[in-house]
Parts: sequence; structure tokens; C-alpha cells
Amino acid sequence: MSRYDRTHETLRSAALELFAARGYDATTTAAVAERAGVSEMTLFRHFTSKEALLLEDAFDPAVAAAVRARPPQEHPMRAAAEGIRAVWRQLPEDQVESVRERIRIIAGAKGLHGAIERNSRATVEALVGALCERGTARTEARVAASAVVAGLSVALLDWAGGGGGTTEAVAPGAAGLRDVLDRALDALGGR
Repeated sequence: MSRYDRTHETLRSAALELFAARGYDATTTAAVAERAGVSEMTLFRHFTSKEALLLEDAFDPAVAAAVRARPPQEHPMRAAAEGIRAVWRQLPEDQVESVRERIRIIAGAKGLHGAIERNSRATVEALVGALCERGTARTEARVAASAVVAGLSVALLDWAGGGGGTTEAVAPGAAGLRDVLDRALDALGGR
């Protein structure tokens, strides 16, 4: 891992710790930088904003590639669902609790509500591009991508305990995440 990557992860970890302890809205970027042992300027070299510490999503390019690789005759909803499933299944066990904590913090932070929607739009656009490259008409691709992202958001918020929807017990860790994702993606993909 490069020095840049180590600093990036140190900043993300420091932010997650502080957001969990103090709340997102009450934590400053200066406090995150101090906790990480770097300057605030260094923080902004790694993350464009405070919200990016939580919302920066490394999954979009991988998901788009996985959707493009799906069989060309596959229905757009199924292609999107299965592409997402393939990428999420590669999430290492040691990152699952971090994902859950990020989602809990995001769900509870009033200052992030508009940012969540902007981040979701970026994911939708990545999926739309991949579906269009597979030959799906743009409107159909936007409908499928928007539906999959919205449905997956509901499932992930419920899994993390921030959605207020389900009261069913969800196992912690990767098994719990896989179960939640599989059920959501099965419903979205028409299985």
C-alpha cells in the first residue's frame, strides 16, 4: 500500500471514529485531520469535502464494469442487480462492519441528506452508462438503474439499522450483508 493510500485510509478511519462518537454534523474536518495526524490541507487533497469522507464510493466503476460484462440479452434490471451482486460479494469480511457504520452515520446525519441523493445520482449514472453500452435504450436504462439503486438503498439502510423499515433480525457481518443484498437483488432482478 502506498503512502498516499495509507493516509487516505487513516483519514477515512479517523473520520468514521469521530463521526460515530460525536456525530457527523458536530465533527469538523479540522478534528478529523488532527485525529489522523495530518493537516487539514492534506485532508482536502484526499477528499474534496467532509461528506466525501463517508460518501466517496469506490464501488461505482467496478459495478459498471460488472454490468457491462453481463449477457447482452439479459433484462436491464437483472443485469444491474447481478452486476451489483457480483461486486458486493467481493467485499472482504473485515470491511463489512465499516460499511454498516458508514451507512448508520449517513442515515442519521441531517447534513448529508442532499449529499446522499447526489451520490446516488452518480451511481445511477454509472449504471445507466453500463446498461446503454450493453444496448439498452437510455430511458429504460435510467428507469432500471434508478429502481435498483433506490431499492438497494432501502435494503442497506434497514440492514445498518438506520432505515426504520424492517424489524427482522439481520445477522451481523458479511453473512448478514450477503443475505440482505441477495434478497433485495433477487426482488429487483425478478428472481
